[in-house]
Amino acid sequence: MINDAVLLESRSLRASIVEQTEALDRVKVLSLLPDGIHVTTAMVAAYFQVGIKAIRSLVLDHRDELEASGYRVLTGTELSSFKELSGIQSRTRTLALFSRRAVLNVAMLLRDSEVARQVRTYLLDREYAARTHPVDNFVHGGPESLDARIDRRNTRILGAGVPLPVLQ
Repeated sequence: MINDAVLLESRSLRASIVEQTEALDRVKVLSLLPDGIHVTTAMVAAYFQVGIKAIRSLVLDHRDELEASGYRVLTGTELSSFKELSGIQSRTRTLALFSRRAVLNVAMLLRDSEVARQVRTYLLDREYAARTHPVDNFVHGGPESLDARIDRRNTRILGAGVPLPVLQ
């Protein structure tokens, strides 16, 4: 089994599992904004039970990776439109938004959060289970040919004494 610290260090491993956002709700329910897609910095901090400064610091250190996962900062008319559509009554001039993928990415980067550690452990447990339990793609009961299966089925349906016409 892989230690959860590997996710803190390996950007390629984080990128390979960033789509598994169901891990967030397996550990703790993630509340979303009314748009049903995004969360704010304060909501991310509350989810991971850390201060807003910890999330802002993490964004400063890993902004490009988080932006690739869906983090963005709204300003101007884009912010006004978002507030109107989402029913947000804030007077702020900028609004940082995280997608579920970006929140999962935060979980894989945040060191001092028990919730983040639980998310990493869940992700690695699933990854380990997928690698150690082979998928059974076995479709048929044996190497029996198609002709033999057709003959057996016809015999069962029609009986053994009825000759079948042979098409050539």
